[in-house]
Amino acid sequence: MAHVQLADGVLNYQLDGPADAPVLVLSNSLGTDLAMWDAQIPAWSEHFRVLRYDTRAHGGSQVTQGPYTIEQLGRDVLALLDALGIQHAHFVGLSMGGLIGQWLGINAGQRLHSLTLCNTAAKIGSDEVWNPRIDTVLSGGQQAMQGLRDGAVARWFTPAFVEQQPAETQRICQMLAQTSPEGYAANCAAVRDADFREQLGRIQVPTLIVAGSADLVTTPEHGRFMQAGIVGATYAEFPAAHLSNVEMGNAFTARVLDFLLAR
Repeated sequence: MAHVQLADGVLNYQLDGPADAPVLVLSNSLGTDLAMWDAQIPAWSEHFRVLRYDTRAHGGSQVTQGPYTIEQLGRDVLALLDALGIQHAHFVGLSMGGLIGQWLGINAGQRLHSLTLCNTAAKIGSDEVWNPRIDTVLSGGQQAMQGLRDGAVARWFTPAFVEQQPAETQRICQMLAQTSPEGYAANCAAVRDADFREQLGRIQVPTLIVAGSADLVTTPEHGRFMQAGIVGATYAEFPAAHLSNVEMGNAFTARVLDFLLAR
């Protein structure tokens, strides 16, 4: 693990793979950290210099005063690339990471070789969804995060995966329980306020959209909407819930790798 000092905080990151390989940036979902990508690293790091980072206020990255915006989180990625001397990279983001990816595609597409948007949407949820959650975690603190963890199991994974992979389910969901309530609330506000439905046409880089047929948070319909709005975007769907990279493992890894290697 290593850290980069931003103007107003610290980002935790990890590099895997050959130093001279093309860079692939991975962006985590709300309430997880860079270890959510563990299953992908062995295969992807054979071909890429994989740069994982903890989104602001997640994992080992600093909790700064909120609320945040997706633009702020996108600029964190650009600052990380600049600090490491990286001019261009592939970007894979899931859920909140996919919102960050959309912002980058719209506003900094010249820095991207490709964009993979997983289990995300141009607009995720509504004020009625996010505001009560923000209030709950700010008033309930770490105990409220424990409660969110229990509820996340059904959103993040299908019942079959939970039954067959209890240890992996626990590992991933524990990331949420350990997330700072203040930092989580600040990121919830960023997701709440992001709306790229009218801007998708500005994304000009090669784009893959990944959806889960059992994802009730960001549905296949959300994925198809993004595909229709981004010229030339391709679409893949897996029998998974919200964290398709964890649930589908090798199949997810292979499909995204095929896309990346073709760029």
